[in-house]
Amino acid sequence: MPSQNLEELAFRESPAPQIITERRHILRCNQAFAALFGYEVEELEGELILKLYPSSADYYEIGDRCLRALRDKTTYEDERFMQHRDRQIFWARARGVTLTPTEPFDLMIWSFERIHHNPIKTADLTRREQEISGYIVNGLTCKETAQVLGISHRTVEVHRGRLMKKLGAKNTAELVSKIIMVTNPEH
Repeated sequence: MPSQNLEELAFRESPAPQIITERRHILRCNQAFAALFGYEVEELEGELILKLYPSSADYYEIGDRCLRALRDKTTYEDERFMQHRDRQIFWARARGVTLTPTEPFDLMIWSFERIHHNPIKTADLTRREQEISGYIVNGLTCKETAQVLGISHRTVEVHRGRLMKKLGAKNTAELVSKIIMVTNPEH
């Protein structure tokens, strides 16, 4: 088997979700990446990666932060919210390397992985508050969150109240915004 075919097969079938981007457009992606976001490969290639972010604000802010970091080195890594095709928001770890250091976004290789627990160190939240924050961002009520976690909805309400107090939020919309901001502390 020619090595080029073998390399193509290795990329396509790799269990690690990977993409190659050109100016933040998805030039190529493998099957694991497409599956992570609930798409077929053909639905993603050629698309702006903005399609996978919960908001355009996240897309631009993370892009700016990445670009600043790539001034000093060729690699970048962070944890962020991303959005599945079904609109569910989830934590992801992204790792990228630029192949064009003078113009970092011209050509990059990225790997992504879903994180089931995101440590929010900047807000000094408990592990349970961190866990509940992910459900809040996805729009679950206290009762729905309690059912998923197998705890009382009153317990979830207490944790939600503590989150609101710690983050200085007055309502749910503000709480969601602040949870997203605290996970991207350079906002």
